[in-house]
Amino acid sequence: MNPDISPTPHSLHADAVRVLTHWKSLHDALGQEQLRREYLDHLEAHPEGVWKSCRAGHITASALVVDPEHGRVLLTLHRKLRKWLQMGGHCEPEDATLAHAALREATEESGMAGITLLDGGPVKLDRHRTPCAWHLDVQYAAVAPPGAVPAVSDESLDLRWYTYEEVASVADDSVVRLVDRTRALV
Repeated sequence: MNPDISPTPHSLHADAVRVLTHWKSLHDALGQEQLRREYLDHLEAHPEGVWKSCRAGHITASALVVDPEHGRVLLTLHRKLRKWLQMGGHCEPEDATLAHAALREATEESGMAGITLLDGGPVKLDRHRTPCAWHLDVQYAAVAPPGAVPAVSDESLDLRWYTYEEVASVADDSVVRLVDRTRALV
């Protein structure tokens, strides 16, 4: 299990700064270094920048749940956005770290216990506009436990396993890029 999900004495804001300061993208073709700097600038300008109440935008955490044995990913048909996406969302006061927020969201939205984050921290960053504000998403990858059966949560219209190759036919380019980066790690 990733050590970054253990509770620590510092705030979620401090954890986000730490994670983003030390994170290095393996591939910068999509401007990941520029996004990393923008996220850090946002956090410097907005001490509340990890919370949904920050109208200038806020850090969110997500996790792409994979089943490497069967070559597939679990996507949620998001209730509000009506798009197939990875599990994720807003940080909550009980989240000690960004990794904890991503793991909590993946567990809640998939209905599966025993999900584990891949070691190494975030896989990629993605900034996108939502009805509430800009989301500065810190995206992790997680592995589903063998034999786990997903259960639709209140935040989803549906949950479905897709092979790696099928994702491009149902999800946007951001999710496809997250799948590609995750596949390189599992």
